[in-house]
Amino acid sequence: MIIAKTAEEIELMRESALIVSKTLGMLASEVKPGATTLQLDKLAETFIRDHGAVPGFLGLYDFPNSLCMSPNAQVVHGIPNDTPLVEGDIISIDCGALKNGFYGDHAYTFAVGTVSSEVQKLLDVTKESLYVGIREFKAGNRTGDVGYAIQKFTEEHGYGVVRELVGHGLGRKMHEDPEMPNYGRRGRGKKFIEGMVVAIEPMTNMGTRRIKQLKDGWTILTADGKPSAHFEHNVALVNGKPELLSTFKYVYEALGVESDEEEEFRN
Repeated sequence: MIIAKTAEEIELMRESALIVSKTLGMLASEVKPGATTLQLDKLAETFIRDHGAVPGFLGLYDFPNSLCMSPNAQVVHGIPNDTPLVEGDIISIDCGALKNGFYGDHAYTFAVGTVSSEVQKLLDVTKESLYVGIREFKAGNRTGDVGYAIQKFTEEHGYGVVRELVGHGLGRKMHEDPEMPNYGRRGRGKKFIEGMVVAIEPMTNMGTRRIKQLKDGWTILTADGKPSAHFEHNVALVNGKPELLSTFKYVYEALGVESDEEEEFRN
């Protein structure tokens, strides 16, 4: 069952989402060659707690850390460790925060130093597919409309769309109805309702869409060992249109990037 949020609850969710946004912004300047994902994880946990929230992932389904850190061929759910990042890596950082009884949850894939043009294109297309999907999160549409838009855009660039892992509703629980696949058919799936909040999160592989799981029970890898990218926003349906609760502006401020990509989603 989809749980609609009141205007007041959406504002509380925005607060949780922005803590995640600021955490990712703080990490942006720390993602560099020589840093370890475990070091970044500890920085994030301290930052989240200092902002009056608790890490949303730590202990959730028994996950052992505050961040899912997934470099290169890891798609999602990577466990932080002591392996240093190196020039040319990419790393998906997925972060959650719980405050006032509501979750924020979103992700950004960072380049470590300079990456190849091929890998940069993967990042650019995956991030753009996120906004392509968000545009379809509107009154009268269904989950299949979002999934179809993301899938079409991504596959036109020759990339694989992961199917076993999906976006989701968000609220007092980290995962609520509906599931938000990154593939689908127009007009199919659950219908969107005013006040609902979702996490839309395309996961795009440079090669095959197929994946495998490590023996740790968490880490998801591409089946062919090629890189994967992952971007995620939290979005509310307000007055029939998508409104971003999360933002990448803190990441961009840290990286010195100018962008107006989010402006159309500010009601």
